[in-house]
Amino acid sequence: MAANKDRGLGKGLGALLGDAALQTQEGGSVLLPISQVEPGLKQPRKRFDESALNDLADSIRTHGLIQPLTVRRLASGYYQIIAGERRWRASKLAGLSEIPAVVVEADDRKVMELGLIENLQREDLNPVEEANGFKVLMEEYGLTQEEVAQRVGKSRSAVANALRLLALPDAVHLLLEEGRLSAGHARAILSVSRKDQQKRLAQIVIDEDLSVRQTEAAAKRLNHLAEEADTLGGPSPKPEDPNKIYREAAAKDLTSRFGRKVSIVHGAKKGKVELEYYDDEDLTALLELLEQAPAAGKGGTAR
Repeated sequence: MAANKDRGLGKGLGALLGDAALQTQEGGSVLLPISQVEPGLKQPRKRFDESALNDLADSIRTHGLIQPLTVRRLASGYYQIIAGERRWRASKLAGLSEIPAVVVEADDRKVMELGLIENLQREDLNPVEEANGFKVLMEEYGLTQEEVAQRVGKSRSAVANALRLLALPDAVHLLLEEGRLSAGHARAILSVSRKDQQKRLAQIVIDEDLSVRQTEAAAKRLNHLAEEADTLGGPSPKPEDPNKIYREAAAKDLTSRFGRKVSIVHGAKKGKVELEYYDDEDLTALLELLEQAPAAGKGGTAR
């Protein structure tokens, strides 16, 4: 099983196309008129960072394009990109009239599959682009989640978690695409049972700059309030202050950890954590517990 997986990973388009398919039509890398090169179909990337493209264009002006595109020749005489659309776009910005490319033979289905996989193996797609790419591979090419995972070098659970994000409202997808929400925040928001509450919580996450853990606590509280409203026949609940929810959850966690009441007092500019003790002996025991607790930055929970 592991050997089969290794054959499909880390070897680029060569492993995916097969040796016979990689016999180039032009005998190796050639220079093509950039005006005769066009983007491929089923490109998962919908947003290209203009700043990053400009940086790449500057590099190309100085050093040239080091890695050629992979393309196929069309009946029209034009060339369709299989891998390297970002490099092609940056080369156009750099003012190149010709671009290096390797020309290979591949049918429509193989070209679209390879273009998707080549992009999905990269780390710079946003979570929605990635999830939509996985969806296309499954729906149009009949791959299972396990097969998709093997093709792109990820675990099956990573593919499954990515696909779950497609169930979020479009408004939340937009925030993910813009980079204003992380995939971790989105998964926490996904646990909220009502779509309208998902959108509300997403906006609160941005407005309040919540951590993923705070978002998870807020989502749990919203679901609890929604269940109460359903039981009582009342209106849909409004989100409570997620920071307050997080502080309450943290106080309960500390109370359980130290075996005593812990209060978190929040002020306008600062707050404090109060731990109760009952006598000098109990205070000594508390101090020993605190000394044993992991120091900040050494095993603590990251934001």
